[in-house]
Amino acid sequence: MKMTPLVTQLRAQCPTLVDRIAVGVDLALLQGNPNLPTPSAHVLPLADVASGSTAQNLITQPIRDRFEIVLVLDATDATKALDLLHDLRAELWRALVGFKLDAEYSAIAYDGGELVSINSSRAFYRLRFFAEFQLGRNLPDQPAESWHERELDGLSSFAGATVRVDAIDPADPNLKRPGPDGRVEMTFSGDVTP
Repeated sequence: MKMTPLVTQLRAQCPTLVDRIAVGVDLALLQGNPNLPTPSAHVLPLADVASGSTAQNLITQPIRDRFEIVLVLDATDATKALDLLHDLRAELWRALVGFKLDAEYSAIAYDGGELVSINSSRAFYRLRFFAEFQLGRNLPDQPAESWHERELDGLSSFAGATVRVDAIDPADPNLKRPGPDGRVEMTFSGDVTP
C-alpha cells in the first residue's frame, strides 16, 4: 500500500492534526522519541494477509493490506487526553472509513483500536485499518500480476481445433480384440473467432 495518498487524505481531512501527520516504520522508535509533538498521528504499515485463490484454473487471491495510525497525546491531564482521543478518533474515521486509495483497492475499513502505552506525560493509542485488493488481473488486456499470468501470456492464442474420430464399434473382424481399427470414420473442425 502506498503511503502518499493516505497521508494526503489525512492532511486534507484532519484539521486538528494537519501539520503533525507523519509516516513511521517502528512503534518502538516512536515511543523512544521524547520530541514528538502532541497531538500527532503516525501512519505505520502493519502486514498484508492473503486468502486462498478464488478461482480453480488461475490464481486470484484477495489480499488485505493492514496499517495503523498511532496517536501521540499529551497525558499530563488524563481527562483532557481521553476527550481529545475521542475527538481525534472520530476525525480519523471521517477521513478514512470508506475512502478508496485507488481503483485496485476496496474502501478502507476500521479494524479496532487500543491503548499502546501511557505514562505521566504521553499516551500512545493505536487505530488499525485495512483495505483489500485482488492479486491477479480481472481482464486479459491488463498487465500480468503473477508468474502464472506471465506464462499464460506467452502462449499462442487458440485459433480452433480439428477432431478426427476412430470409433471403437463396429470393430474390425480381422483384429483379435474390439477397439479402434485405425480408420477415421469422422472429421470435424471448429474455428474460434473473437
